[in-house]
Amino acid sequence: MFKKVLVANRGEIAVRIIQTLREMGITSVAVFSNADRHSLHVLLADEAICIGGPRATDSYLNMRNVVSAAILSGAEAVHPGFGFLSENAEFAKLVTDAGLAFIGPKPTAIEQMGDKAVARQTMIDIGVPVIPGSRPLQDVDTALAAAQAIGYPLMLKASAGGGGKGIRKLASADDLTAEFAGAQAEAQAAFGDPTMYLEKVIVPAKHVEVQVLRDQQGHVSVFPERDCSLQRHSQKMIEESPCPVLTSPERAKLLHLAETIADGVDYLNAGTIEFLMDQQHHFYFMEMNTRIQVEHPITEMVTGVDLVQAQLRIAAGEDVELTTPEPSGVAIECRLNAEDPDHQFMPDVGTLEQLRFPTGGLGLRVDTGVAPGDKISPYYDAMIAKIIVHGQTRQAALAKMHRALTELDVQGVKTNRDFALALFQAPKVLAGEADTAYLNRDFLPQWQDERKDAACSNHN
Repeated sequence: MFKKVLVANRGEIAVRIIQTLREMGITSVAVFSNADRHSLHVLLADEAICIGGPRATDSYLNMRNVVSAAILSGAEAVHPGFGFLSENAEFAKLVTDAGLAFIGPKPTAIEQMGDKAVARQTMIDIGVPVIPGSRPLQDVDTALAAAQAIGYPLMLKASAGGGGKGIRKLASADDLTAEFAGAQAEAQAAFGDPTMYLEKVIVPAKHVEVQVLRDQQGHVSVFPERDCSLQRHSQKMIEESPCPVLTSPERAKLLHLAETIADGVDYLNAGTIEFLMDQQHHFYFMEMNTRIQVEHPITEMVTGVDLVQAQLRIAAGEDVELTTPEPSGVAIECRLNAEDPDHQFMPDVGTLEQLRFPTGGLGLRVDTGVAPGDKISPYYDAMIAKIIVHGQTRQAALAKMHRALTELDVQGVKTNRDFALALFQAPKVLAGEADTAYLNRDFLPQWQDERKDAACSNHN
């Protein structure tokens, strides 16, 4: 096992990785930007190295600075976390070329799965169902011809995409003509690649995903699915495991598909395979994320497996066989963000003057990278914490989440706490029946109307 590991990230995921390193007796090395000098991940790590200015491009996205820090520190391996350089094949290659272990997949798998259009064709080749769609597209005329053949409504997506960027929903050829150039420019700016593709819209649908691990000996571990259907503009907000409407035979079929994919692309380490599930509970491959996910704690809660520890063991060459076919209880995660739901969820910045997390207890976990008095800066993601609960039943987990959010108190920045509390009281959410469009289509307009009515009443 490694003696020293550099964590190439910040915030709550850096803290999360450092915690496991400490439990395993491995020395942790944090990297930080000038803006993060006093951050929690820096305070908790055994060692810390400054890698540049506050802008991510000058620090957390600066590959050479990160690798130089790893070499300078004497680290034997690099854990990329999620976001930043975690799905950058060039970075993974730089790490391995420097003689260090990259705690993640091979650069070839990152490239293959990172290009969504290539990943889609790979799935077709290995016999995995995909959403009807097009080949890679470079111009609007080719896109119009492909769209006519598939049929509207469609999603226009960036081949190199993720995080909701470069995505447009299209109801007609006029929409495609109007949106193509803007989406392509967004993709170029975000990912450095203007290639697009089209996918048929499947509605209503649930977004379900499977956590996989594959070791260097070819053993695949698969875990009960996560339901990530509660999204706002393709950004996940609430996730749970297992999916409340899936049966055991359907789960077995889904996990088998995930295992087929992990073997089919000769995958290594942790990854997440995302599927759309239609009303008939047919599964369609969407994409594979070649890293640990934000929502990995809910899998840990229903399986008892430390996924970061498993990642380290796989990278060190150990045999890791941890398949958990059925979940133990129900886990739910809610992302707490510094944002203003009353103004299009605009990110908020400021000092966390008061930060009181829920008081713990059985089946409650809070993952965070901040402490009272810390600043939420404009340079990085606006996530303050993840509230994760576990109960023997879904009803128990929902009650625990309500209690946790009620106890939570954040002053100094606006947050989505009240929005989340209202969402957890919505009948569709309580029944586990929300589809991917529910939040934007049904809940958000109703919530906004109620807020306006309340504001008018207070004003009068």
